[in-house]
Amino acid sequence: MPSLRSVLSSLLIIVAGIVVMVVLSTVVFFVTIFVVSTGSSLAGYDPSADFVVLSSALIVVAVILTGGFTPRLSGSSEPEEETTFDDRTFR
Repeated sequence: MPSLRSVLSSLLIIVAGIVVMVVLSTVVFFVTIFVVSTGSSLAGYDPSADFVVLSSALIVVAVILTGGFTPRLSGSSEPEEETTFDDRTFR
């Protein structure tokens, strides 16, 4: 059974990770708001603030989800052994 010290250490690491993720998400959200509002004004549109925030929120959620799924989809970084396919029917 894990000791109380290791449990508290793990809990502290999880809380620190959550805080870092929230801070980074907030920074990315504000940058995305700037990019969306600047891009829409360059394109000649004048959307209301509601639509700028909505589109920025959707973009940030997509970026966060993509970043969360990418390491699992790309596989491991360790080189895999080359396996040979031995099919006797083509001999």
